[in-house]
Amino acid sequence: MSSHSKLSGMQKQVLGLYRSFLRVARLKTPEERCRIESKISDEFRHNAKNVDRKNFLYIEYLLRRGKKQLEQLKSPDTVGLYAFKLTTSVATSTQSNDQISEPASDEPHGDKPGNSSPAS
Repeated sequence: MSSHSKLSGMQKQVLGLYRSFLRVARLKTPEERCRIESKISDEFRHNAKNVDRKNFLYIEYLLRRGKKQLEQLKSPDTVGLYAFKLTTSVATSTQSNDQISEPASDEPHGDKPGNSSPAS
């Protein structure tokens, strides 16, 4: 890209997201900062090479996903890209498989009485 060309709005968003990741990385430990910067650089370079610049829907999706990841990384409970501080006790996270796999009882089901859906 030449120095005379202007950036599109989407390009500005991508660069802004990249800079935001680098700013947040500065708040982490030096080791984690290095890992974050490396991973972010690799991801952005990979997408720059492999994503069609005219595929706006996919680029917008990547921007939304990146913003969510950035918010997670900003959290004080997030140590790095893949690690989280455990602040809850182990007992609360070790539920039986029956409890985890059961569907919530308040989910709407069309076949239950009182949950009839309007006819089309």
